[in-house]
Amino acid sequence: MASSGKFLTVAGLSKSFLNAGRTSLVLDGIDLDLEFRDCVSIVGPSGCGKTTLLLAIAGLIDPTGGTITFRGDRISGPQHRIALVLQHYGLFPWKRVGDNITLGARLQRITLSGEKLASVKKELDIEGLDHFYPAQLSGGQRQRVALARALLLNPVMLLLDEPFAAIDTVTRERLQNSLLSVFARRKFSFIIVTHNIEEAVFLGRRIIVLGNAQNGIAAVMDNPDMGNSDYRNDPVFFQRTTELRNILEKLE
Repeated sequence: MASSGKFLTVAGLSKSFLNAGRTSLVLDGIDLDLEFRDCVSIVGPSGCGKTTLLLAIAGLIDPTGGTITFRGDRISGPQHRIALVLQHYGLFPWKRVGDNITLGARLQRITLSGEKLASVKKELDIEGLDHFYPAQLSGGQRQRVALARALLLNPVMLLLDEPFAAIDTVTRERLQNSLLSVFARRKFSFIIVTHNIEEAVFLGRRIIVLGNAQNGIAAVMDNPDMGNSDYRNDPVFFQRTTELRNILEKLE
């Protein structure tokens, strides 16, 4: 049933887990709105519920309380226009790259033209890798393969859980630039969970800080100057990373 006209609305979200007979509250009272073609970073200490929130938005876990609505409809399971990219890529090691790229589209019975497939591979610079297995690729290549698989689902919302965490700094920055480049050309929104302060500021138009003590949102930082590859050299970027670092240090 339609309940909201917003693109994405998280209202009063809570999530508890039962562990060894005890109930552990991970998230409580989370309120979050996301507009179409918007981008949000989520940061916070380990164990504060960042990934739990992302998985709830993806429809992969049920909230204990509150609601999540996507394009006016309540999320009660996975949505075919929401794509999730995981930290460890989610690639099947026994499948070649070509099969890994198209797997999600095949499962959702999305017809792929050769032209579209070639275009996505070119866009992410993974042409000529189809015959390799994931273990034969670099971390950056594996991450681009995972992103290609997500983009072939024609998502209007992309969820990224620590997507560049296991990659060296230079490659990581290149992939961040690639993500923004794809975001500028395509029509979708994205939410990225990260532990990296610079990454959060570079990629999020808003930065949501979760805290363990609050089990919810500890702070929200607006970051309207993000959006281009030169932002890292802007004094405003340094100012915002310092501000975010100060907020996180107070949560320790």
